[in-house]
Amino acid sequence: MINPDKSSVKTPQKCITINDHEVHWIERIRTIKGILYGLFIICIALFVADAFYHKHIVFEVQSLFGFYAIFGFFMCVGLVLAAKFLRLFLMRNEDYYDSDR
Repeated sequence: MINPDKSSVKTPQKCITINDHEVHWIERIRTIKGILYGLFIICIALFVADAFYHKHIVFEVQSLFGFYAIFGFFMCVGLVLAAKFLRLFLMRNEDYYDSDR
């Protein structure tokens, strides 16, 4: 359990400190929000940039606006779901390698 006397959520640097231990700069809330906002801006910019260049298409569906962004998103979701499904078959018990001892 966290000691409320030594635990602080609001500090001048807006980072979380526990037991008087300063967290790394990458764990600060301000840094995390900045990284997320930066990623969102890059994703939106690339999605909009799709309208401003000539595509060499093979299939007609590739000419749709934002096709590569949408396709990439759904394939990423598909990979996560496939990994969850494969986990059912490939997962071993926690003591799998130590079971003979």
